[in-house]
Amino acid sequence: MKYDEAYPKRISQKYKYVISNYLCQVFDTMSDGLYISDKDGETLAVNTMYENLTGLESRDLLGRNVKDLVSEGVFDVVLNSEVVETKKSSTTVQVTGKGRKVVLTAHPIFDYDEDVELVVTYVRDIALISQLKDQVAAQRQLIDKYQHGINQKSETLYLAPQSKVMKDLFAQVHRVATTDATALYLGETGVGKDVMAREMHDNSGRKNNSFFKVDCTCIPENLIESELFGYAPGAFSGADSKGKLGLFEMADKGTLFLDEIGELPMPMQGKLLRVLQDGEIQRVGATKTRKIDVRVIAATNRNLEEEVKNGNFRSDLFYRLQVAVINIPPLRDRGEDLHAIIRFFLKQFNTRYKRQVRLSAYAEEVMLNYRWPGNIRELENLIHSLVVTCDNNLIQIENLPTAMIEKSAVSKVSHGLELNMDGYGGKDLKEIMAEFETQVLLNAVKIHGSIPKAAKALNVNRTTVFRKLKKAGVEVDGK
Repeated sequence: MKYDEAYPKRISQKYKYVISNYLCQVFDTMSDGLYISDKDGETLAVNTMYENLTGLESRDLLGRNVKDLVSEGVFDVVLNSEVVETKKSSTTVQVTGKGRKVVLTAHPIFDYDEDVELVVTYVRDIALISQLKDQVAAQRQLIDKYQHGINQKSETLYLAPQSKVMKDLFAQVHRVATTDATALYLGETGVGKDVMAREMHDNSGRKNNSFFKVDCTCIPENLIESELFGYAPGAFSGADSKGKLGLFEMADKGTLFLDEIGELPMPMQGKLLRVLQDGEIQRVGATKTRKIDVRVIAATNRNLEEEVKNGNFRSDLFYRLQVAVINIPPLRDRGEDLHAIIRFFLKQFNTRYKRQVRLSAYAEEVMLNYRWPGNIRELENLIHSLVVTCDNNLIQIENLPTAMIEKSAVSKVSHGLELNMDGYGGKDLKEIMAEFETQVLLNAVKIHGSIPKAAKALNVNRTTVFRKLKKAGVEVDGK
């Protein structure tokens, strides 16, 4: 705060008395230590907090020059001369003769000629600052923990299951979710094991706590232990001086999903077994264990029984994981759910890219008859690609990958027609296409189980399907 030259003339005698008699008491209310010296270094005032922080007493300091105090070993360094010379604030660490370390932050106080008249130094406890840094680091780790959980939280359900096989799967998942049993998902690559792990978490008593996914194939073998279990301060060269929380600790009271557990190195399998048995973890470099409460869900596309026989997987861990085994069916075995999942991804990517792309009836039929070796992951990536690259709003058969067309049951029908063209002598293209259309419709009814469902899959009216089949002389149930 600055005052003009007339201010001292206006201030009343009462306030002058208050300032001169109570200013030191005002200083004593401060939470920081305070040390005031003039431009020559003479000590003018110190407050009670300064005495507490440094172990020095005011009677030994007042009226003494800071340079003399340094030479006598009262403290090792001062900032007075630097601040007077540079006219700028400065900070350093000071060690007192009592062996206490404090942080000094000195500020210049100017006279009316802008020359330094006083140096006001604030003094803080370095141990307290370190403690605050530790608290900040711990809070940052907690923030990272919850941020990680937020980033991993996504839609856990593509759709409400319609096929019997998927309804049974969800019912089984929900039953297991009500327990704290370790669960093991089995299934081909890309069937959605991570989605089903999330589904189990979201239907459990832990749903309001963290969910973490760990892909055991993505963490280098030399880092996986510290990632899962964390490490103690200074556990190894380059380690954070504050240590680090592992994913097991971060998932405490929540769920940890270990994807591709069959890839876990043998030494880590033993440590995981200990966690499952005892509910305890030990940080790298630590001497004590810590109790944790984590629900473990594992998943693999490997045959763990064969891996045990081949010596690649511990038998005791294998049996420990056999508590609740859930097999996730491949996409090709999910019946009418396949159509709904295709629609789900079309809507998702149309929304993302502000497009209105749709599938032609034949293109959709090819996709419905494809075996999807890459399962949901392959389907999602294909729809993503089609929405991005399609030059109009209708995806035709020619927009689909050649390999998909060749392997689709629809393509086999047309291929059969092509190979038997000799049987169509005397028929024009219209008649041949009508027969091909009839075979496609029959195939759709067979796959979907009824004319209404086949019509919905082909994006046509049910009466159209019924009429075309009746015209071709095919007797079918119209329900």
